[in-house]
Amino acid sequence: MNGAAPPAIAGRRGGRQQRASGGRRSPARPAPVPPPMAAGRRAPPEPGGGGAPVLLQGIFGAGPSPGAAPCSLALTARELQVRRPGGSAGPDTALRLADCVGSAAFPAAAAAACFSLVCYPLRGPRWGSPARQRLERTFRVCLGPDAEGNLRIAQAWSRRIRELSVPAVPTQDGDSYGVLPRPCRALVLLNPQSGAGRAIQDFQVVVQPMLAEADIATTVFVTERPYHAQEKVRDEDLSQWDTLVIMSGDGLLYEVVNGLMERSDWEDAMKKPLCILPGGSGNALAASINHYAGNDHVAKKKLLTNCTFILCKGLHTQMDLVSLSTASGKRLFSFLGFGWGFISDVDIDSEKYRWLGNARFTLGTLQCLAKLRVYQGRLSYLPAVPGQDTSSAPRDPPMPVTNGQPSHVPPPAGTDVPGSLPNDSLLVPLGQPVPAHWTVVPEEEFVSVYAIYQSHLGTNLLMAPAARLHDDCIHLFYLKAGISRVALLKLFLAMARGTHLELNCPHLCYVCVRAFRLEPRAATGIMTVDGEALACEPVQGQIHSRLCRILSGS
Repeated sequence: MNGAAPPAIAGRRGGRQQRASGGRRSPARPAPVPPPMAAGRRAPPEPGGGGAPVLLQGIFGAGPSPGAAPCSLALTARELQVRRPGGSAGPDTALRLADCVGSAAFPAAAAAACFSLVCYPLRGPRWGSPARQRLERTFRVCLGPDAEGNLRIAQAWSRRIRELSVPAVPTQDGDSYGVLPRPCRALVLLNPQSGAGRAIQDFQVVVQPMLAEADIATTVFVTERPYHAQEKVRDEDLSQWDTLVIMSGDGLLYEVVNGLMERSDWEDAMKKPLCILPGGSGNALAASINHYAGNDHVAKKKLLTNCTFILCKGLHTQMDLVSLSTASGKRLFSFLGFGWGFISDVDIDSEKYRWLGNARFTLGTLQCLAKLRVYQGRLSYLPAVPGQDTSSAPRDPPMPVTNGQPSHVPPPAGTDVPGSLPNDSLLVPLGQPVPAHWTVVPEEEFVSVYAIYQSHLGTNLLMAPAARLHDDCIHLFYLKAGISRVALLKLFLAMARGTHLELNCPHLCYVCVRAFRLEPRAATGIMTVDGEALACEPVQGQIHSRLCRILSGS
């Protein structure tokens, strides 16, 4: 498949808006005309109401057809209240604007006009977690014979609904939030081979209709080979898009991040908000974003719908990255995690079962348990100081200390040129001993080492429940040799609920760090960064706070 976009599905707004979306049909009759009120004028609060002030109110048909039953609408800052005339004091329906992704106005028959809104409220099934389900409501404006006047009123309501549906930008010390513009232009980078190979179909069926409703225009780039996306974002003029959307597993986002960091204007490029839509097997970052947004655990199309909804709302914030340096001179940027040993073995060995989707990891875990390996090496780290506000701390730490004595140690290669990539100021070259204020793990035999910076290791693995997008912390886990297969299996089963630390397993260690170094005794075992394989060699990394931006939903 070439890099051109797949056949686009036209926005369904027009077709959907012509269907009735609520209210029973009644014999044709004209809707009651409310007292005259200019379109868009602030309406007074309803009598006796102790709730939020009413911004707009009116009586319209509950559907696009001429015979639609009338209903009374009241728009507040948080919801659209729908009442039947003569009904109870409370609204029959309240459509939360926090669930609304779009609204439109359009002409209708007989000189009337309509306005509609599309919402994705969370609804709980009889079993399982709540899921977002599409809800469209259309209202008919026919307040007189003037078609242009009716359309102006419909447009005023639609415009106000869109304005109020924009999420409020949080104001928190040290945090930087923003909202995507409307209309919005998105470059979608899509890997057709990721996961079970359904990324294009899922994009067309689930994602593209939602983006059309939210007034997000897409340019789709289908990757043909490894590093295709990395080359695209490295060389492309990105000013034509407001956001970069990755529809794949975590590996494609890894390519995009490193492609952006290879640009000469990387500082500006990294301000472009990124969005992850789950189209792979593990989908760790998508599951983490869903978790940070306060949603219940979901998978597959429910997770895809939740993440697309987050994109439609457009709220983005900062995300930490980790800079990794290897003995062979490579420098990589990671958003998810670095691993060595059992977890990385499962990830890479299960690649041949990619067609199974997320189930590949279950099968891979069982196979790796059967041939459990032990890896020898030295692990060192710089602990994170509890309660320390690192966001305002100087970038350069005190002079490194080697073997207990202060020394002048140059920074790692490629980080000491003015205007170059961020300086790994917490690290000394791999050929030097770690500074004396670092911790060296006494054990040198491990089953697994994993440094993670997000909450989830996979859709069903809540590895670091305390992690956040910009907590300036690497959550370092390591499993010492001697753990039994049964105990290891229990840990991974508990990790599905995020309760593995509650087992108090003596072989499992967890510490929050700002930097780490891993030095294998031999080039054996698999190393991974963000799910992608690396050559087994000494590697070290440090956190870089708030280095990029991500669509977050909270």
